[in-house]
Amino acid sequence: MMISRRGTLRLAALATAAALVPKTSFAAAPAPAVVRIGVLKFGTVSWALDTLKHHRFDTANDIDLEVLDFAGEDATNVALLAGAIDMIVSDWLWVSRQRSEGVDLTLVPYSTAVGAIMVKEAAPIRSITDLAGKKIGVAGGPLDKSWLLIQALARRDHGLDLPATSDVVFGAPPLISEKAMQGELDAVLNFWHFCARLEANGFRRLIGADAAAQALGASGAVSALGYVFHDKWANEHPDAIRGFIKASAQSKDLLARSDDEWLRLAPVVRAQGEELAKLRDRFREGIPRRPVAEDAADAGKLYRVLAEIGGEKLVGRAPEMAPGTFWQVPPQ
Repeated sequence: MMISRRGTLRLAALATAAALVPKTSFAAAPAPAVVRIGVLKFGTVSWALDTLKHHRFDTANDIDLEVLDFAGEDATNVALLAGAIDMIVSDWLWVSRQRSEGVDLTLVPYSTAVGAIMVKEAAPIRSITDLAGKKIGVAGGPLDKSWLLIQALARRDHGLDLPATSDVVFGAPPLISEKAMQGELDAVLNFWHFCARLEANGFRRLIGADAAAQALGASGAVSALGYVFHDKWANEHPDAIRGFIKASAQSKDLLARSDDEWLRLAPVVRAQGEELAKLRDRFREGIPRRPVAEDAADAGKLYRVLAEIGGEKLVGRAPEMAPGTFWQVPPQ
């Protein structure tokens, strides 16, 4: 193809103009902040985190959530304290004890769901006083918060010392539920999700630890568990913690309103039918709805009750819940 002299001059002019245009450098977008959370492999926290990751709520909030599975609670605690991970889920009593001993842990509420005393639907047990002389299975050990709260209520309102008047046996949650199903125990106090499964299989709630807590002075549902992290980490990564809190809220909002999401989660939850519906409903009831300050105030009241009955083995030497146990989101 022949190019005319005029065309050649035009191309030369365009090339000269292009050379004079300043080159703009485009910086790469910053990588999302990585947040490493340690969870129990088959724990209920995994349900919410599965929803969060599946719907990419972490990406939408400029974080990259890495979920690391652990075999037990002690392992997650050690990993957090050692700095191997950024966050775990634990209870405010443990966080308060760590703070009182100089460790800068704090928490954001995760769930108000707690255990309950469960009995078979046809059982003649209708109140706490009917537990006297009965065989009670308790998951979580003698210093479990739910067990202590129910003991405290029985003593205050009925003068009943449950450990002294009942045959109390402790065991792992699955074993406690199995023994209840087999009729070897008259009543059981188990973690909330085991209670929900029992509800779907012919059991009823006698009294929940949440009802005991409110009877003992709490003004509303108190978060039993929270996302736990170091103050120092949150201060150094403000965008990461804010992004995580927003992503967590979005996943819980979806779980609160979408039954289809629970059907998607059924293989993770390992339940279906009535059992899945009970777990869904109890999970939804446990989504925190109150301002953090109200949660913290009520936890402080319950701390004093628990310290009185559980003693130094439970809370250490601190007579009050440590300030800062519940993390307040700083203004942007």
